[in-house]
Amino acid sequence: MADVFRSLNLLDTLKESMESNRLSDVKDAVEDLLISRINLAVLGDRVDEKATFINSLRGLGPGDDGTVPSPSSVAPEEVAGYPNPKHPDFRLWDLPPVPSTSPFQPEGYMDRYKFLRYNAVFITFQQTPHPNSVTVFLEARSVQRETVYFLLLASAKDTEKSLEEKKKASLEVLKSEGVAQPKVYLVRPSTLEKFDFPGLLDDMGRDLPEIRAHALLFALPALTPTLISHKKEAFKALVWAAASLSGGVSAIPVPLVASMVDSSIGVRILTKVQLSLCLDDESIERLARQRGVEPAKLKGLRTCVLSVEVTKGGVKKRLEAAEKDFNSVSSKLVQMAMPRHAKSASRSFAAMLQALNGAIDEMAADADKIMAAALGEGK
Repeated sequence: MADVFRSLNLLDTLKESMESNRLSDVKDAVEDLLISRINLAVLGDRVDEKATFINSLRGLGPGDDGTVPSPSSVAPEEVAGYPNPKHPDFRLWDLPPVPSTSPFQPEGYMDRYKFLRYNAVFITFQQTPHPNSVTVFLEARSVQRETVYFLLLASAKDTEKSLEEKKKASLEVLKSEGVAQPKVYLVRPSTLEKFDFPGLLDDMGRDLPEIRAHALLFALPALTPTLISHKKEAFKALVWAAASLSGGVSAIPVPLVASMVDSSIGVRILTKVQLSLCLDDESIERLARQRGVEPAKLKGLRTCVLSVEVTKGGVKKRLEAAEKDFNSVSSKLVQMAMPRHAKSASRSFAAMLQALNGAIDEMAADADKIMAAALGEGK
């Protein structure tokens, strides 16, 4: 997953916007990343596995408030929308299965359910994909829609052997229906860190537009150490953009803004970091229930005060300390962060970069410890 969400590419894009004095583009990118607006559709039979998958993508487990019920209470041909409780602009949409009737016109199904409005579509199944679902996939590809994926959802009764056989049979169905280089992702809905889900994120990171890939990254639960690492690097690209707008560099006509003002955007970013890394009390308690671990043990692993609570006073204190320690800020760090044509960075720019990046490193370290404990000791 070395370049799955391409935070360095995003940073280069933002630098180019700054160099061209397109400050509105950078501001829009910052707001878009803080909002994490993305829509994913999950197509297929409304079975337990599908409901669990949607819940897991939202960080929810059995018994949590707001979970997708199974059996579904939604009418068979209706669409149901489920927001993420921590990131309300990240929405999962439960689409009915593709009809098994013949003849079948994929355009009618896609139009009815507004197929093209979703950033990505997961076509789910438990045995093998129906030929009509493959027709929808091929039609989507014909209109340049690359973000459509086949997901084989594992059930509790499946064995490794049966899953291997199902996946092999599914690939044969796709080949027979004319799919070139078919791909099927095996997913265990209750534990997304297993099987092919990390690989699915790799591919989505390459297929989605960059801002949407980052939005997905921020909104997903902290499932694996690798995902936590990618979240950390992507947030640092966001910090750079915010610091550039707030403090400015000499090639850009942006006035110096004091730490008191910088702390407002700092609070927004670090609150987003806390929620994205699942460091808040509610997320930790939910994770503890799902993994059968004592909540107090996971909460006790947080050593950064901002992991526990993000306050304006705490962020302001870090910014002020970084400004006082301005001379020790790594010149290499600032030089790498500056647009190519900028001659110098303001004190505010360097301080914000130093303070928020340091906080993100500490919070990510806490998330790593919590995830390792939950995965290592969970039942």
